[in-house]
This record gives sequence, C-alpha cells and structure tokens, in this order.
Amino acid sequence: MNNRKEMPPLMILCGGKGTRLRDVTELLPKPMVPIGEQPIVWHIMRSYAAFGVKRFILCLGYKRECFVDYFLNFHAYASDVTVRLGKHGAITYHDQAVEADWEVTLANTGIDTLTAGRISTASKHLKDTDQTFFLTYGDAVSDIDVAASLAVHRRSGKLITVAAVHPEGRFGEMHLHEGCVKGFQEKPAHVENYINGGFMVVEKALVSRYLADNPDVMFEQAPMLRAMAEDQMTAFLHEGFWQCMDTQREYQLLNDLWKSGAAPWTARWHTAG
Repeated sequence: MNNRKEMPPLMILCGGKGTRLRDVTELLPKPMVPIGEQPIVWHIMRSYAAFGVKRFILCLGYKRECFVDYFLNFHAYASDVTVRLGKHGAITYHDQAVEADWEVTLANTGIDTLTAGRISTASKHLKDTDQTFFLTYGDAVSDIDVAASLAVHRRSGKLITVAAVHPEGRFGEMHLHEGCVKGFQEKPAHVENYINGGFMVVEKALVSRYLADNPDVMFEQAPMLRAMAEDQMTAFLHEGFWQCMDTQREYQLLNDLWKSGAAPWTARWHTAG
C-alpha cells in the first residue's frame, strides 16, 4: 500500500475495568494484559501501524498509571540500555524499535467515565485536520484490512463505519441491509450473521452531533442507535480473524496462538505497508 497521504489517527478505549477477566485485571487494566511479552494494546497498535497509522490516542481511566509507566519507559523495556551515571549522565538505547515513529497521547478521561464521555474528552487531542479517525477497543485483535475499511467508510459518506465480524454465539447480533446497519439483537444462541467487531472509522463531526450534548452515556447505546436511525452508519464486512479477550480461556487462546509463531492477527504486519 502506498502511504503518500497521512493515515488518520487511532483512538483506543482503554479506561474500563475489565471485570470479566478479573483474575488478570485485578493487577493490570485489560489492554495491558500481555500476549507474549507485549500487552494486547501494543498488538492492536502494531496492526494499525502496518497500514501507516502513526498517531495514537489512548483513552485512559482504570489503572492509568500502568499505561504511563509502560509508554514513558517503552524503549528501556524493549531494548538493551546503557546508562551513563554521574553529572553528565546519559542513556543509550541499542535497538531501533519499529515503534520509533509512533506518537502516543495518553489522555486521562476519568475513572468512571462512560465510553461516549471518553471519546468526547479525548477528541480534543485530534488535530484540526483530523476530520476522520479510527476508533477501537483495547481488548480485541484482528487481521482486519484497515486501509480497505477506510476506503469503504469514505465511499459511504456516513459518519461511522463499523467492522462486521463473525464471532461465537454469546454476542449480540447485528443486522445489515445493503451495507448499512439496520438493527441489533442481543446474544442469540447461534450467530449466523455479524456483530460489531469494535474496529470503527469515525468522522469527527459525529462527536459534536451525537456526544457533545450528553457524554454521560455508553457510546454503543444511544449515540450509535441515533446514528443508525439517521442512516449515518455503514458496515465493513470482515470475514477474517477476530478475537476478543474477555475470559481466561480467550486469554490463553491468544497466548497459545502467539507462541505458535503464526498468530493470525499478525498476518498483515509485514505486508500491508
């Protein structure tokens, strides 16, 4: 892919408490739970970076200090380091990380803030030129074609595009008609259609239109339902890999896939750019 034009930034919702993965998230916020040696949020960021995304805005809340520590010390954790002590001390990092050109904004969006409020608060870190941004959650990985989802979004002219994926039957189901989202059904026994996989493309105008007046709601409820009712939501059909990390079983599954050396969500890391 030719990245002549700067890709939109990625906003990641990282502020929740992840209670369904309580055994792990009592110590770490869910996006910081590791797959291999790196937290799942790094895997998500790496997947977008493969398509040229270099700017990231993390909406923080629960255990915000874990993210601050990780990113402020990122190069020290990721490479060999020589520390020169004394009056003219210096630090030398010996390995050039692939993340060297990332710009990561750690936005404090509050401990108990709901997702609409987190997006609204963090949107102040968007540039004036950022009319579009990517939006996702910090607890799922996928081999989604980020560039293709952006192209579908731009062709649609809608305010939001959601990735439609095929998961297990414990999730709510999403109903589509001619590429537009027309309804949701909560947790059917067997999923034959699609759910919202959480990988979204959003116009900044959506924030002022649906979030500014009432940020104290879940983005996934009233704001998204309003966008759907006003025909401002479209879907990007993703038939490939998608997996969230809500349970201990899913945590183990993702780590086993990583250890295998053929984790499906890494398929585009070396081919997309």
